[in-house]
Amino acid sequence: MNTTAPRILRSILPPLVTCGLLLGAWWSVVELFHIKSYFLPAPDEVLLAGWRVRAELLAGSWLTARAAVGGFLLSVLIGSLISLVFSQFASVRLGCFPYAVILQTVPIVALAPIIINWQGAGFQSVMLVSFIVSLFPIIANVTAGLTSVDRSLLELFQLNQATRLQIICKLQIPHAVADLVTGARTSAGLAVIGAIVGEFFAGNSTRSHGLGFMIPRDILRMKTDEAFAAVIAATTLGISMFALVSILRATLLAKWCNART
Repeated sequence: MNTTAPRILRSILPPLVTCGLLLGAWWSVVELFHIKSYFLPAPDEVLLAGWRVRAELLAGSWLTARAAVGGFLLSVLIGSLISLVFSQFASVRLGCFPYAVILQTVPIVALAPIIINWQGAGFQSVMLVSFIVSLFPIIANVTAGLTSVDRSLLELFQLNQATRLQIICKLQIPHAVADLVTGARTSAGLAVIGAIVGEFFAGNSTRSHGLGFMIPRDILRMKTDEAFAAVIAATTLGISMFALVSILRATLLAKWCNART
């Protein structure tokens, strides 16, 4: 008997029910207290606004998605390389890892204007902000995965006179794949946040505008329903990136990830 469909239904139905309840509560509050649409639009007003500006919304989502995906991929690549260095040289890890933590604690809204001042406004600066925001979870998780290999396995490789490269490629990297996926899930959402924040400061220098530029612009124009539509589009983008990483974990990377569970 095929149990896939009931399992998928059980995983999807609760979030859908919760979403319906939240939308119902949102609509009820607006109607009960007669809240003006410029302050808090009703869900149906947001839906109509999203349809009305759908062309601009799609173009903005595409631009933000490109910056977020670019920053995310850079964080995965560079973060993994940094983690590899940290795993092989303890002195480098002890000396440099605290600064990676410090970089994570600096508010991105304070760092973004400095980056834009150095790099100039535009798409590249937005992607760079996205990269910086999403970098630390990759470094932290992959470093933990590379350095937490079972000591008995490491001794077995050394007993068989394996080279450092063989230990890295055949033991440490496969062991760290699950940790990479864990970090990537967090970084995927952070990359979208970084792109949105970057567009707050640098998104007005391009011909087309991302979601991070559209949201404050619409708020200033008192078009709150359109701003809400842009927020929902940004949320959908973040969920989509998280889901994509999860799909990769369940398909292409399942061999390594399942070995750790």
